[in-house]
Amino acid sequence: MKIILGSQSPRRQELLSALGFEFELLIPNIDEVYPPDTPIDSVAAYIAKKKAEALIGRINEHAILICADTVVVLDGKIIGKPENHSEAKEMLEDLSGKTHKVITSYCIVNKDQYHCNSVETLVTFNTLKEDEIHYYLENGNPYDKAGGYGIQDWIGCIAVHKIVGSYTNVMGFPTAEIFSELKKLGA
Repeated sequence: MKIILGSQSPRRQELLSALGFEFELLIPNIDEVYPPDTPIDSVAAYIAKKKAEALIGRINEHAILICADTVVVLDGKIIGKPENHSEAKEMLEDLSGKTHKVITSYCIVNKDQYHCNSVETLVTFNTLKEDEIHYYLENGNPYDKAGGYGIQDWIGCIAVHKIVGSYTNVMGFPTAEIFSELKKLGA
């Protein structure tokens, strides 16, 4: 069976490769807007399904499509990807010393069925010093990541005090769950 990853995320590509699968890429061309009345814990699922629906017509009956979306939730609000230095700084300051939730939703689909699921992980940050935030902003890449950080980056090494749940989920691709689903489909 042919596997297609509907994502331009380098982390999702890296993790799917680490699972031992060969795959092709298709990039969904959608806006990531969701209805304002969508419950916060359902936003990632809504967007992941929207990505899958945008691509399902481009695969054949012998292919499996995987699409995903990740959101970071702090104090009941979604923290997206920072657009600039000051937004990234503010996000890291807000996460400092607190616990937040990372929700990744994925849809694994073929021509006959949709299987969508969400995985939640709690991440607790140490209290960050101003010079640590500054260092990451100058030397890391907070701009393409929900919440303005990558757990696999330098900031994850020094900031993450505790996680409850899947580490790879925080990277945006819960590998154990996805591997299990792919095996069920014969991949």
